[in-house]
Amino acid sequence: MNLFTKSLAVLSAVFLLSACESTMNKNGTANGGGNGANGPVTPGTQSDLAQNVGDRVFFELNESTLSAEAQHTLERQAAWLKQYGNVSVTVEGHCDERGTREYNLALGERRATAAKKYLVGLGIPAGRISTISYGKERPAVVGSDESAWSQNRRAVTVVTNQ
Repeated sequence: MNLFTKSLAVLSAVFLLSACESTMNKNGTANGGGNGANGPVTPGTQSDLAQNVGDRVFFELNESTLSAEAQHTLERQAAWLKQYGNVSVTVEGHCDERGTREYNLALGERRATAAKKYLVGLGIPAGRISTISYGKERPAVVGSDESAWSQNRRAVTVVTNQ
């Protein structure tokens, strides 16, 4: 391979990777990339919830108490769920990698339940919301530092019927 061909291959790879780039905003929703970059998302879908409302809330270490920011996100989710009355969701509870599997499963359940109770308190029928805990088994970010841990301590609202 000559220098021109190698340079062209590297530039092509960089271009392709940059087209896939996305970042997370403070609500945990994607900015850039994904369905929204190619046009509008379909209303009432997971993509709509994630991109336009925010599909996750975050927790402090060993906590299942909702912060003011988490409550604000859940209030937006409740308004969205009221708009799409045929949508059911599952709230997934997640933890960072620290702690035992059993402890994190219980903590993830408390986090998911806290989010569900808040949504129910805002008028969403409990029958439209199920919960599940994944504990530390499904990290959003792999890493062993506070940056990764803080993104893994979360509850994610997932549309179950699109």
